[in-house]
Amino acid sequence: MMMDTRDSLRHQGMRKRLVEAIRIKGVRDERVLNAIQKVPRHLFMDSSFIQFAYKDQAFPIGAGQTISQPFTVAFQSQLLDVQPSDKVLEVGTGSGYQAAVLVEMGAQVYTIERQRELYMKVQQLLPDLGYHPKFFFGDGYKGLPTYGPFDKIIITAGAPVIPEDLLTQLRVGGVLVAPIGPTEKQVMYKVTRISEEEYEKEKHGTFVFVPMLKGTVN
Repeated sequence: MMMDTRDSLRHQGMRKRLVEAIRIKGVRDERVLNAIQKVPRHLFMDSSFIQFAYKDQAFPIGAGQTISQPFTVAFQSQLLDVQPSDKVLEVGTGSGYQAAVLVEMGAQVYTIERQRELYMKVQQLLPDLGYHPKFFFGDGYKGLPTYGPFDKIIITAGAPVIPEDLLTQLRVGGVLVAPIGPTEKQVMYKVTRISEEEYEKEKHGTFVFVPMLKGTVN
């Protein structure tokens, strides 16, 4: 019963309006919109910022990171075309919100975070909300070679280039979605692995993400 007190009808109503705003902006995948409707975003933020939880904007969460704008989460999830039981690698756990949306869509999520503070926090939060991805503390640039190959890979920070290690961890037929470019703004890429050697790249507009950094932070 604990969830009911923390996720009220008011919150659900606010989420419904958020979903409609995201739909108007062009996200049409009903599975994505249903997941956004279900995940209680306000519980991923400090309770004193509740009024920002269902605005379509990014918000700081500490450790120099942000909880992504809901439209961006929905847009990346739609490009990823998540199918039930897809094995998905998420690079940059952050607040855990994107991971929760992917779990809600039926994916088996492997999520990696380089900031120990966020990693520790989210390991407690997500299971508490009923979401059980597999958590890893490490360098996202290296991915998780021992757990690959993955059906889908999503990068939730702006990388200067697509990390080679991640491309090799994508199965043939798999899709990687990542914002690539300089710190000021990135282009959203959808990369499909056509064969062992070939990748097809599509561009899907510009976005601004926090930078994807190498190594780990204790």
